[in-house]
Amino acid sequence: MRYQLDMTLRRAEGALIRVLGTTERRGFRAVSLEGDAPDDGDRWNLRMTVESERPDSALRGQLAKLYDCLSVEMQPCR
Repeated sequence: MRYQLDMTLRRAEGALIRVLGTTERRGFRAVSLEGDAPDDGDRWNLRMTVESERPDSALRGQLAKLYDCLSVEMQPCR
């Protein structure tokens, strides 16, 4: 099943690596990734599509625990 994640991350060195590492360790495969960071802000908006047979809660809960992750929303792709 495919899921779309919309996240807000702190603009910190290694934040994306931590998100991708957690995603992989939880058994999800990143299919697409896009993000933008406002020039004057300290936050980064990230949209990622992942796929896995695992339930979305296996990933959502772990991403929410990351210090760099300020918010995470996850929904099945249509």
